[in-house]
Amino acid sequence: MADVQQLELNWIGKGRWPQLEPRILLEERDKSYGSRHTENMLIYGDNLLALKALEQDYAFRVKCIYIDPPYNTGQAFEHYDDGVEHSQWLNLMAPRLHLLHRLLSNDGSIWISIDDDESHYLKVLCDMIFGRQNFVANVVWHKKYTRSNDAKWFSDNHDHILVYAKNKDKWKINKLPRTEKQDKGYSNPDNDPRGVWASGPCHAKTPNAKDIYPITTPSGKTIMPPPGTSWRFSKTKMELLLQENRIYFGAEGNNVPRYKRFLSDVQDGLVPLTLWMKDEVGDNQEAKKEVKAFNAEDVFGTPKPERLIERILTLATNEGDLVLDSFLGSGTTAAAAHKMGRKWIGIELGEHCDTHCLPRLKQVCEGTDQGGISKVLNWKGGGGFRYYRLAPSQERKMNHEIHETHENSWLN
Repeated sequence: MADVQQLELNWIGKGRWPQLEPRILLEERDKSYGSRHTENMLIYGDNLLALKALEQDYAFRVKCIYIDPPYNTGQAFEHYDDGVEHSQWLNLMAPRLHLLHRLLSNDGSIWISIDDDESHYLKVLCDMIFGRQNFVANVVWHKKYTRSNDAKWFSDNHDHILVYAKNKDKWKINKLPRTEKQDKGYSNPDNDPRGVWASGPCHAKTPNAKDIYPITTPSGKTIMPPPGTSWRFSKTKMELLLQENRIYFGAEGNNVPRYKRFLSDVQDGLVPLTLWMKDEVGDNQEAKKEVKAFNAEDVFGTPKPERLIERILTLATNEGDLVLDSFLGSGTTAAAAHKMGRKWIGIELGEHCDTHCLPRLKQVCEGTDQGGISKVLNWKGGGGFRYYRLAPSQERKMNHEIHETHENSWLN
């Protein structure tokens, strides 16, 4: 088999990243909350150094990584600078993605929110790090409902979520649970003992000559597929479906045939689409409303709705799995993971680790946070987390001690 040709993305400063000094994580017990037996971690500090600190104990252990990094849009955000020059942005992302790849389990996946400004460069960068063969999907999220009439060219109403598996051959995606609304189309007009069913057309819009043949209805009427189409099943398959009572001709037995899809055949769930509408997973407005509930005076600028994270964790994890977000922001990923019974690690450098993440996650543990997905999950609180800070640089400490020793020696 020929080697797969892989694109190489080059930029100024690529690969010239500083050698990372290993750090340890120190718990600040006065900020930890709830159960002392928890494995959940809230880490304050530079995420590159924090990821390196996690590497020894957590390599190949994280089932799902979700990150919402700065989009590099050129706009100034209150809580971080999102206007880094393009090469600097790639130098920000590349070493972090290498470490995230190292932490991801062999059957795990990474989900990355991004917009059009860097999405295509990020795709090539992830192809290089995770392998193009492990690319799963580009999900489009309907983040905003209103039209921006003051936009210069287009009203920007969507974001991307790039999905990669650590090893696509080993990764298994869960299905989405069915809703009552989706089951409303099922009925049982012929009292089939197999239960309720929905019907689908028996003809295919792209015709196949060998599948154009007459069908005789129970009433004795002969029916051909509509002009310009063919039956979607071969003659042999159609005969089998007729024998199994999976073709319905209407109450009088003389209608155009439709095939029966039983609810019992699809109850294991739905295959997800790559288009996620706001009605299903929330939008920016919903996210802002959620974060105002725990900090109305200093509203985080770019939150994601809990329903969006719930969708990701439903597809990518099961209860008890470990979830990591190294750009925790306002704490949405940790909050949703906690309510869904997943273990979590969240890393945040900004002051909002204390002003947003900490109070939000305390409310989650207390059960007083009834926003987001709490009511749907009947969340009543429980669990806890440990708060960590990166230990000071040993190298700086040593240099400081050497400097002090030299100074004292000179003074003496």
